[in-house]
Amino acid sequence: MHPSTRSHFGLAILLAALSTLGPFSIDTFLPAMSAIGQSLAVSQLQMQQALTVYLLSYAVMMLWHGSISDAVGRRPVVLVTTLLFSLASIGCALADSLGQLLLFRALQGFCGGAGLVVGRAIIRDKLDGADAQRLMSQVTMLFSLSPAIAPVVGGWLFGAFGWHSIFVFMALIGLALFLMSWFALPETHHESARQPLKIKYLLANYWQVGRKREFQLLTAAVSFNFAGFFLYIPSAPVFLMQHLHLGPEQFLWMFGPAVSGIMFGAYLSGKMAGRVSQKDIVSRGYVVMFIAAGWNLLYNLLAPEAAMPWAVLPLALYTTGMSIAAPSITLNLMDQFPSLRGTASSLQGFFQTMMSSVVAGLIAPLVWGSPLSLAASMMVMLVLGFVFRMGYRRRVTR
Repeated sequence: MHPSTRSHFGLAILLAALSTLGPFSIDTFLPAMSAIGQSLAVSQLQMQQALTVYLLSYAVMMLWHGSISDAVGRRPVVLVTTLLFSLASIGCALADSLGQLLLFRALQGFCGGAGLVVGRAIIRDKLDGADAQRLMSQVTMLFSLSPAIAPVVGGWLFGAFGWHSIFVFMALIGLALFLMSWFALPETHHESARQPLKIKYLLANYWQVGRKREFQLLTAAVSFNFAGFFLYIPSAPVFLMQHLHLGPEQFLWMFGPAVSGIMFGAYLSGKMAGRVSQKDIVSRGYVVMFIAAGWNLLYNLLAPEAAMPWAVLPLALYTTGMSIAAPSITLNLMDQFPSLRGTASSLQGFFQTMMSSVVAGLIAPLVWGSPLSLAASMMVMLVLGFVFRMGYRRRVTR
């Protein structure tokens, strides 16, 4: 382990843990979605709203997490959101109608992205250059365990105690993160560097960040790259249980390989930091993603029926490439605005999450009917991401 990475390992663990709120809120309840729908007397498509509403509120609040932390500091934002998340999770556990569930899922979404947005700003507050990329990669590796563990834990809790216990577990996670942050999270954004928390300043900051074409292109690139994989998350109950004939306790068969790819890609990105240029790191990530998406499409074109393990192995390779490229792209995004890193992180997170909510609410239900349509959609998303990335490269090399 690189000396600078070792010295910040404790911080990496805490930031990775804070970032788990988002994926835990998505992935833990996936194995129980059908049962929750039956309990609340709603259809599978109506239950999909519980994911879409969460993602929409998550995206909207991402516009504020970074900006508020630029104004009042990183630590207060994390403490308030982790505590509110815990309370919202209790509300979900007690919900006895779809309306109540959606209300508290929205509150979860308002809080769930703070750790991710503020955590990235904390990294850039403390470190620069290759050291920042190493820590970002290390956080990604630790954070990526969450999507693999969450559906397994959710399936076990659902089988043992019923679906309400899943949200009780989320409440305990939120409370634990609140206590960890109270005792161990440092304030890295000092008063002298803070921005006024006024609407006109916020709008001016968003305009300054959002109007920059390089920012737009990179944000679109990383959002479409991620969407190529995210398609499979809201589609997981159909993909795994109907197409691959697995049970609710077997979601690890998809999430395990995919998350292993994220971890391995983040490891490779960290190893290349300081040795390979960021441009070349991102290019290598795209090569791996295109190989994976092509393999996925070819397999589903030729195979008479999707089967394990071939149906999920391309996802592991795709997430490897995605995770190789993502840290460098994210750092490039924030480095364009040294005094507005929180705002830049928020705006990028907002657009990426809005893309995910569109994928979850509109695109995934249209394409989850067959593994081939999912594979084709992955390729389309990746091609769009690559086009936007090449548009960025043309602008910066003029």
